[in-house]
Amino acid sequence: MLIAKGIHKSYGSLHVLKGVDLEISESEIVSIVGSSGAGKSTLLHILGTLDQPEKGELIMKGKNLLSLKGDNLADFRNQQIGFIFQFHNLLPEFTAQENIQVPGLIMGSSVADLQKKSGELAEILGISHRLDHKPSTLSGGEQQRVAVARALINSPAVVFADEPSGNLDTSNARGLHELFFKLRNELKQAFVIVTHNEELAGMADRKVVMKDGLIVNN
Repeated sequence: MLIAKGIHKSYGSLHVLKGVDLEISESEIVSIVGSSGAGKSTLLHILGTLDQPEKGELIMKGKNLLSLKGDNLADFRNQQIGFIFQFHNLLPEFTAQENIQVPGLIMGSSVADLQKKSGELAEILGISHRLDHKPSTLSGGEQQRVAVARALINSPAVVFADEPSGNLDTSNARGLHELFFKLRNELKQAFVIVTHNEELAGMADRKVVMKDGLIVNN
């Protein structure tokens, strides 16, 4: 479903990725682990088309993502890719439900459809009773679940998560990890998760280990 070949990335004289090859299958949960500076987040951003490599190939569903530019790239990203970050990046003036719907509004979905879909996701995520609340009134775990629903609203093929449980306590982190598997089973998305959490990494279908800009165990 997603194939990366020979991915290289440098920032100035720092060679961060040194020829990374990785394949992600449909409905697969993959964790990416490694020490700080190994290139995990850089790889995730390139796989998610948020950054461009200097060299390599990135193919998703038969489409060469590195050939897409401007609005074409933005549209593909909006429709096929979801993102979950350590910091939730929720819009403070919007309710939880409005935050969830933002990617769908960008895609041009109808408000009625988004109301229905956001309600369904909120039910799955256990936050249906909090949809009318602003982010400032939600707990950290609730904010993260709103961010997860937002990542899923357009039914993307793959969701990229960068340290998604980094700001959660042990109980909420475990709940979020279990939630990813529940979502995969019900909604069939693939998840690619960068994490320092060994429990989450070990739960994944496959654990990818990075060291010094290369994958050393896949």
